[in-house]
Amino acid sequence: MSTTTYTVQGMTCAHCVGAVSREVTRVVGVDGVQIELVPDGVSRVRVESQAPLDRSAVAAAVAEAGYELTGVLA
Repeated sequence: MSTTTYTVQGMTCAHCVGAVSREVTRVVGVDGVQIELVPDGVSRVRVESQAPLDRSAVAAAVAEAGYELTGVLA
């Protein structure tokens, strides 16, 4: 099991959380997504998978939801 925490800019509400969760869950290999919402700040998106994921795939999913992946914490 691999867990990676990404930082995402621009999320402000539960709708944002739903949109990002929905898109990231569609990335091949993702088993689970948990989001710590920080309205008008940098939210944390924890992604669980069987193996490490390609950061660009996760960034593309976040962008598809309308937000920006700004970094990786672990």
